[in-house]
Amino acid sequence: MKYVPIPIAMLEVGRPLPIDIWSDTGQLLLKRGQPVVSEQHRNKLHSFNACSTPGDALAWQRAYERMVHEMLRDGVDVQTIAKAPMPDRIREMDYVVGTPLSGGWPDLQDVLRGILYQGGLAINPMPRLGGIARTVQKLVASDPDDALFRLFQMLSDNSLGYCSTHALLCATISQITAERLGLDASLRANLLDAALTMNIGMAREQDSLSRQGSPPTEWQRQRIHEHPELSARTLQEFGVDDADTLDLVRWHHDPQHAEALPRNSLARRILATVDAFVAKMAARKGRAPLPPIAAAKSIFAGAQGEAATVGAALATTTGFYPPGTFVLLSNGDTAVVAQRGVRANTPWVIPVMDKNSMPIIQYTCRDTQDPAWGLVTPLNFQNVRIAVTADKVVRARSRLPKNP
Repeated sequence: MKYVPIPIAMLEVGRPLPIDIWSDTGQLLLKRGQPVVSEQHRNKLHSFNACSTPGDALAWQRAYERMVHEMLRDGVDVQTIAKAPMPDRIREMDYVVGTPLSGGWPDLQDVLRGILYQGGLAINPMPRLGGIARTVQKLVASDPDDALFRLFQMLSDNSLGYCSTHALLCATISQITAERLGLDASLRANLLDAALTMNIGMAREQDSLSRQGSPPTEWQRQRIHEHPELSARTLQEFGVDDADTLDLVRWHHDPQHAEALPRNSLARRILATVDAFVAKMAARKGRAPLPPIAAAKSIFAGAQGEAATVGAALATTTGFYPPGTFVLLSNGDTAVVAQRGVRANTPWVIPVMDKNSMPIIQYTCRDTQDPAWGLVTPLNFQNVRIAVTADKVVRARSRLPKNP
């Protein structure tokens, strides 16, 4: 029997455990329903390398992810979530056999957030991260506009937790940009893995900062500075030994560092640029998000060489008005961008609210190249008070010509 290490530091003293606990040699240490009775008892579990069976480990991890999702949904602050122990109940549904990633982008976000929050204590992380990466590749290849649409919409909802949305959006944009720039498939895979995990060293702090109205504290600034190395170290503890992935994670804030691998220069630049672009477009309690054009200009203005090359590719990849963002049309309608257009500044949009702030029920794609539907300016998510139904957007897009 192969056993999986458990997050001993996340076990609450006195709380019954929902699974059997074993040593790494197969000795039963605790029966289901028994608690950790003291700190000394916890230390003893450490000395025996306390583990569980793979099936129990996966079910317990799912229970944890569901618990975090429910706490975020209920408005529990991130600091409280960060201190939450492993749950003492596992539902039968958590043991259902089959892929845990069948629910699309929201499911990916839930699973990834659980891994990022647990960091080095994550249960069986590598197979799960591999499953996330494969699913991202599949969804992006199948419909990149839908991927961008759903993730930019998720970025506007701070209640979902920022860290995993940021990671998935960076992974998606990096993949599309890297393909446009001709990076080989192997390096694109490294880039995807790095984008998903580059902030695992400060995932909880990343969510705290997104809801914090004041500037970062000195400790938070230090964490921001240190997190690339912490993230690389965490991945090494997971068993990641791929030099290229670790290089991308370690230097994603400093892509030209002297110790970075020369062969990854362009990939590092892509990751650093996309990371900054998504961060500037994300809402913070203390500041409004930048519109896509403003975010791009703040990063690319005056760029030369490799930085300019990546900036141009990213602008073409996402468009100046990425799917999922909102715009004001010349007729006064508010529209959501549904699909990238022929040019970066002429996307296909769906009007969702008229000039009198009345919702538009029938979703119809409009070409902003047509003066009747001309685009005036981007709108911040915070200024648009209407919910958009993603499935209706998909149906509206399906009525477009194959190559609009």
